[in-house]
Amino acid sequence: MSALANHSFAKMNGIGNEIVVLDLRGSDHVVTPAEARAIAGDPHSQFDQLMVLHAPVTPGTDAFMRIYNTDGSESAACGNGTRCVAWHLMKDGDRDSLTLETSAGVLPCTRVEALTFTVDMGAPRFGWDQIPLAEEFRDTRAIELQIGPIDAPILHSPSAVNMGNPHAIFWVDDVKAYDLPAIGPLLENHPIFPERANISLAAVKDRRHIDLWVWERGAGITRACGSAACAAAVAAARKNLTDREVVVSLPGGDLTITWRDSDGHVLMTGAVAFEWEDRFPPEIFAGAA
Repeated sequence: MSALANHSFAKMNGIGNEIVVLDLRGSDHVVTPAEARAIAGDPHSQFDQLMVLHAPVTPGTDAFMRIYNTDGSESAACGNGTRCVAWHLMKDGDRDSLTLETSAGVLPCTRVEALTFTVDMGAPRFGWDQIPLAEEFRDTRAIELQIGPIDAPILHSPSAVNMGNPHAIFWVDDVKAYDLPAIGPLLENHPIFPERANISLAAVKDRRHIDLWVWERGAGITRACGSAACAAAVAAARKNLTDREVVVSLPGGDLTITWRDSDGHVLMTGAVAFEWEDRFPPEIFAGAA
């Protein structure tokens, strides 16, 4: 019997990014990939990301988070999920700030309004070996990667950024003019990305507005991806396509992204929505032992 049988969870979303929050701070259980897949496979607890809370590791933080994709793989960053966790931990108290931690670092969170939160996503990384890429590129604002015929590629020259996880951003005029559900898996698993990558199509509308569509590593097409929005905003500013504060519009809604001058950190502000609380039925874990 899984330790998660009959365990409570919260179902939420961050501008359409479907999130399950599982609080294990009083337990030493670590969710297995099979358990994560079982939770994702149940219609009542389907998710884009599963946010699992553990007891704090670093003194002064409120919880350590492990983040799972629908395929059971782990990610070190999920901005929309982090906002949902912030709501979960602050909903019953009078606090307006807390600090969470993942394997990628410490994430300060601030309540802006009742259901709107800002997460400090930390500083982006641009080195080819930090993203990581399989070969050296001195300038990751545009790397040599294309899909389609050599003389007429469908997509080419993406920007590469690490926002706690690897991102490749292709610059287009219209994000819906491409078959991202078909192209996404090919690019996610391209040999240039040894840890796979999140694949985004980005259309710069003006200096303060980007449209974005994302194929998320380990999850597929999603209505929103906070770390991808941060990566696109930073990459656009590096190419002088936008200012350092932009609104990023995704199918699920808008995020405000600020690339702060003072320390290079990226701030993501957006809304969350609570859907329901329930308990996992034991039978969904039958094959996850």
